[in-house]
Amino acid sequence: MENVSTEVKMESFQAFQSTIRKSENALANMSQKGSNTTLLDKRLNALYIGLAMLETAWNLKPHHYTEEDLTEARNVLAGLLPLLDNMYDKSKTGSPQKTLIERRIKAFELAVQAMDDVVEK
Repeated sequence: MENVSTEVKMESFQAFQSTIRKSENALANMSQKGSNTTLLDKRLNALYIGLAMLETAWNLKPHHYTEEDLTEARNVLAGLLPLLDNMYDKSKTGSPQKTLIERRIKAFELAVQAMDDVVEK
């Protein structure tokens, strides 16, 4: 994994935690309405795994995920990157939304890299 500053690490953890919180709230709302939550469940699981991989890479915290779990989560997070890029391009320069998306993109890229590093070992 690339050498990452403490600031980027903190922002990445916060980006994942924020996305997880928002996804958990959306899941609760969708469940109450009886909506199909399969896609959101899959994304939320990938977010949990992505955060765990950053904690493993940077804080040497052990994880319990299989190579199959990592591969699936990696594909989900990597699949979200084009959506985030599109949102980033549409957001206004200097806006808080643009900064949030920028940090989320960086966090997801770092998590994908961490998963690649674990699977390759």
